[in-house]
Amino acid sequence: MKTLLGYLFLLLLPTLACASVTGTSIGYLVGNEEHEGYYITPAEDAPLVLLVHDWDGLTDYEIRRARMLAEQGYAVFALDMFGKEVRPTTIDEKKQLTGALYADREKMRRLLNVAYEIARSQGANVDKAVAIGYCFGGTVVLEYARAGADLKGFVSFHGGLTTPDGQDYSQTRGEVLVLHGTADKAVTMDHFAQLARELEQDDVKHEMITYSGAPHAFTVFGSERYREEADRKSWNRFLEVLNTWLK
Repeated sequence: MKTLLGYLFLLLLPTLACASVTGTSIGYLVGNEEHEGYYITPAEDAPLVLLVHDWDGLTDYEIRRARMLAEQGYAVFALDMFGKEVRPTTIDEKKQLTGALYADREKMRRLLNVAYEIARSQGANVDKAVAIGYCFGGTVVLEYARAGADLKGFVSFHGGLTTPDGQDYSQTRGEVLVLHGTADKAVTMDHFAQLARELEQDDVKHEMITYSGAPHAFTVFGSERYREEADRKSWNRFLEVLNTWLK
């Protein structure tokens, strides 16, 4: 962990406020690459939520979700998987960036480990911590679960559910929550069922829910795929589970 901390530097910049809580942009290094995440907490030593963004990078969407969680009493670090100011806008750019990480799972895990250490350095309670992610981020979070990260739980919102060749969930230490859209054409119900079989085979405590009529990315506010009922139900269930895991 000492080497990870040696890589990072912090640039604390005031950003948006959430009621009486103010978020902070945090610049840091992973190897020699600059990254910039977002940290918000309502109190010292609050339970930690590591939040992983979708394939368009860390945007206002993740910051909004982080602020919503801070209102519930959680410290949140929304990490940056792509690099400072790298915010892809085209499909090709998004595929290139995510594809590079899918091809380098060790780097993917390293990015998560550095983010965990940054959250620790900011005073978050990492003994009570979970990781959550949206779409691409949900896929990343399941990678962290398979890596054996010492967290209470791992939550995927409409993320990719397939397991890479040669991997399994035998080292998973926390519980898994999967919140999925039944109408998702990118991540099918066959993928959903296969993941359930794998988790059961490896004795991983899990809960998996699908929402009728919900397509891929059903939680993204303002998009044509947004489904208010599925978003509300999945968010409420997520908060219930967090309360069980972290309080």
